Amino acid sequence: MAGIAIKDLSKSFGPRDESFAAVSNLDLDIKDNQFITLLGPSGCGKTTTLRLIAGYIVPDAGTIHVNGRLVSSPGSVVPPDGRGMGMVFQNYAVWPHKTVFENVVFGLKLRKIPAAEARRKVAEALAQVNLTGLEERYPNELSGGQQQRVALARSLVVEPEILLLDEPLSNLDAKLREHMRTELKVLQRRTGITFVYVTHDQAEALALSDHIAVIHGGRLQQYGTPYEVYSKPANRLVADFMGLVNLVSGKVLEVRSGTGKIELGHAITLDVALPTGTSIGDNVEVAIRPENIRLTKPGNGSPPRAKISERTFLGNISEYYATLDSGQTLRVQTHPLQVFAVDEPVAIEIDASHCSVFRGSAAK
Repeated sequence: MAGIAIKDLSKSFGPRDESFAAVSNLDLDIKDNQFITLLGPSGCGKTTTLRLIAGYIVPDAGTIHVNGRLVSSPGSVVPPDGRGMGMVFQNYAVWPHKTVFENVVFGLKLRKIPAAEARRKVAEALAQVNLTGLEERYPNELSGGQQQRVALARSLVVEPEILLLDEPLSNLDAKLREHMRTELKVLQRRTGITFVYVTHDQAEALALSDHIAVIHGGRLQQYGTPYEVYSKPANRLVADFMGLVNLVSGKVLEVRSGTGKIELGHAITLDVALPTGTSIGDNVEVAIRPENIRLTKPGNGSPPRAKISERTFLGNISEYYATLDSGQTLRVQTHPLQVFAVDEPVAIEIDASHCSVFRGSAAK
């Protein structure tokens, strides 16, 4: 199988005096046999990055190596069919006039694989994606999930070292997306192929990935495990993009060695890890995940109070908006059996060990 080394990669589009930088100085080291996700909002550069890896776009600067072999640079690009990669597109791109077998065998015919061997490889690829027995069906006779698996089988049958997937689940309904997520992860583990997956869906990225590359504005914001990018965001952009978060203004009261005390207002203080260079009196923003806040009935000696301003029952959890005396509102998630009424006063506790602090209101 293969790893990918991306160094100082840049790509702009449009006239030189009005060009738009889709990818800027991107460095990324993708290890062999891993599931890597390029994650970010629409227009952030993730699909451009994928197409650069695939060889469909020539970079303006930087290099891409696959297993030590230079495949992309400004002066030389190995074409897509010479890279040992497969690609699965958002719209499946299966031929409607061809059967499942004909769709999957197409790449083998281009490589002039003998017919008997091609049939064997197609059978193996269809078995990998649980489509055995559907060889003679046409795409309009298949569900959306089955069509997606045909596209996967067509990429897998040529035995790629790397599989590139451009938002392949975005056209599926929620339940089928969840099912296909599981299938994709199992497939990657079984085949050992390096998967590079593009999505704007944080839940997909967290569920599937060994590592996540969070991209914003064409630049890499953070590259780490799902736990790292969710629990230890590198900056405010990552904290705000990765799942639900409360970004609360605060002021630094004390600074110690790497830690300190922050006041959120009206007697709510947190002992937290502070960014390097933070001083007493600095204004900061604290990222607090809804699941790291605890609501209880108020009582003697209870922590500072808030009032429930909104409640939503979501089945497996209940979600509350709790307004502090300072006027700031926190989004809180609790067990569904823990019930509070709107306008009910509550005591509130925040797990400071899972909070992230960023300097200023626009900390990067």
